[in-house]
Amino acid sequence: MKYFLLFAAVWLNTGSSAQSWTKLYDNVDNCTCGLSLVSKDDKHGFVTKDGKLVIPLIYDEALHFNEGMAAVKKDGKWGFLDSTGKEVVPLQYSDANSFTDGLAVVMKDNLYGYIDITGKTIIPFSFENASSFSEGLAAVNKKGLWGFIDKTGKEVISFKYGFAGSFSDGIAKVMKDSKWSTIDKNGKKVEE
Repeated sequence: MKYFLLFAAVWLNTGSSAQSWTKLYDNVDNCTCGLSLVSKDDKHGFVTKDGKLVIPLIYDEALHFNEGMAAVKKDGKWGFLDSTGKEVVPLQYSDANSFTDGLAVVMKDNLYGYIDITGKTIIPFSFENASSFSEGLAAVNKKGLWGFIDKTGKEVISFKYGFAGSFSDGIAKVMKDSKWSTIDKNGKKVEE
């Protein structure tokens, strides 16, 4: 019994102190790519799973790490950091989303385009709105209509929808003439 009580006391003490660092922050998100997004007083940074601050709380907004990069915003501009905190893609975009399928959708001069992890423009800034890639396709908006492009920027499903969602399990929700339907990757309507 004596050993059980000693073990329980050590375990409880270790368990409570292991996460005591979380009280230093207003918000602590789940750990992704080895780092957790944390915030305090409307500033964001990243810590290890043990609470060691790796990327200081200097950003106005930040997204989770995905594909080894995190989108961060400071002074009204978005860019991307690697897991060491190095600014890999300079803070120069007015909007950004996480990397998926090797590309990130970003906004510059009120138009959306796609960059790779070096910051090179892969798909030119020519869309009024755009979503992240999912299953090799991205829903994009041009001249008020939504369609889908592949990772080269080629139109795969024509621009004819009032709205288009991302693909999941080979299908996507689209709206045409105020009616919702589901399509496959060839743009054909599928029964729900």
